[in-house]
Amino acid sequence: MNGGSRRGRRGQIRSREWMHELRSRAPEFDVCPAGPIGGQYKPLSKRDITSIYDCALQILEETGMAQCPTRLVDNACEKGARTNDIGRLCFPRPMIEDIIDQSCKTFVLHGRDSRHDIEVGGSAVYFGTGGAAVQTLDPQTANYRPSTLRDLYDFARLADSLKNVAWFTRCCVATDVVDPFDLDVNTAYAMLRGTRKPIGTSFFMDRHVAPVIEMFDLALGGDGYFSKQPFCKVHISPVISPLRYGEDAFEVALEAIKYGMPINAIIVAQSGATSPATLAGMLAATLAETLAALTMVNVFAPGYPMIFSNWPFVIDLRIGAFAGGGGDIALLNAASAQLTNHLGLPSGVAACMADAKVPNAQMGFEKALSALATGLSGANMIYESSGMMASLLGVSFESFVIDDEMLSHVYRMIRGIEVNQETLGLDAIMNAVTGEGHFLGGGHTLEAMQKEYFYPELADRESPEAWKLPGSLNIQQKAHLQVEEILQQDSPGYLDRAADQKIRDRFRVLLDL
Repeated sequence: MNGGSRRGRRGQIRSREWMHELRSRAPEFDVCPAGPIGGQYKPLSKRDITSIYDCALQILEETGMAQCPTRLVDNACEKGARTNDIGRLCFPRPMIEDIIDQSCKTFVLHGRDSRHDIEVGGSAVYFGTGGAAVQTLDPQTANYRPSTLRDLYDFARLADSLKNVAWFTRCCVATDVVDPFDLDVNTAYAMLRGTRKPIGTSFFMDRHVAPVIEMFDLALGGDGYFSKQPFCKVHISPVISPLRYGEDAFEVALEAIKYGMPINAIIVAQSGATSPATLAGMLAATLAETLAALTMVNVFAPGYPMIFSNWPFVIDLRIGAFAGGGGDIALLNAASAQLTNHLGLPSGVAACMADAKVPNAQMGFEKALSALATGLSGANMIYESSGMMASLLGVSFESFVIDDEMLSHVYRMIRGIEVNQETLGLDAIMNAVTGEGHFLGGGHTLEAMQKEYFYPELADRESPEAWKLPGSLNIQQKAHLQVEEILQQDSPGYLDRAADQKIRDRFRVLLDL
């Protein structure tokens, strides 16, 4: 007994030294790479998919769309659509299926740095930002306050440094910029200055598109450069649920098409309010509406790059409030991704829209539920996945950092388990049972440590005693320190001085750097 105890003690000492040595090594292998192939989670059966799809096509053929711009009616009718007795634009099933067949299936969403390019389509999974929060959880006071242009710029800088944020779409509205044109221009400028990753923006009016494209051309070095390297997608909501087109978004889409700006067509119906309360009924109605958006784009520009963003949102029917977190909204968005991938279209859904007001346990489970469900479903572009709080009304710097670590765990799960002769480890098993009696320190374990496991920086795995030594910090406090470290660094030089001066000469830039 005593001899066995001594052997166990020596083994513990060796293993502790070995672990300290391994911890000091820089990672040699990306255990949680972006863009893994999803599709493992399939909440809908093949029969379910067929039923929902057939119902969506029946809605478009028999009920149709209202409030259709004249140009859209003319172009659509030339391609097989018709207006019914009450003036709604109806799309026959063969027309919709032809549109799906001719639609863009994959495209490259460029970064200003090609290392950040994303191929959108298939079942490759990427997480990025979104939202239009009007409040920021102040990192100094821990209270909500109106979001500012400086916040937007700092969020862009933060996203630029975080591994799992594949693109940056405006996560907050600069409430200190009142004029709509100034807001569109300065939103674009803040993102240009903050990151070289792909970006996304929206426009109040179609006439704001051309000036922002001019700014992008200036940033890239000349007229027409943006069209050759479209690093920004336009976010539009072309359908007002239930089943009506929005003319402003339609005009923005046509203007964006002129410059080759990819379109993210977002449908955000709300269960029991602007869409059926049943999950199946909602999926059928929102699929019909997103197909109507796809048709709107393709009757003007066949095969144009568009993200099919069907984001079914949930209303808490007891109190009438939007519920961004929970199993039902996670399930709906995972099913939406499955439907879109079944059609072979680039899919976009939403996740991580916590109802929690601060980074706490509620935030953690709400975000993890939806990130994992949508990631495993194979959604290409998963929006709202960083920083969003308070049912999309607020955004948090600390949450950005915590979410980034959470997404590494999600990517690890999507990546799955690699089964081959090496990973089965027959030799390692034989060496352990005939040698030291354990696997610590063996070459097989060393390699597995680098390639199989993710090791968090913020989440704590220490003993209570070891946790006390650096000050008993919780995850929000650790994230706050990381945010401060990132934002205290020099501002990135993502616009050279000459281009920046040209932009400032041409536009009223309000960001003072």
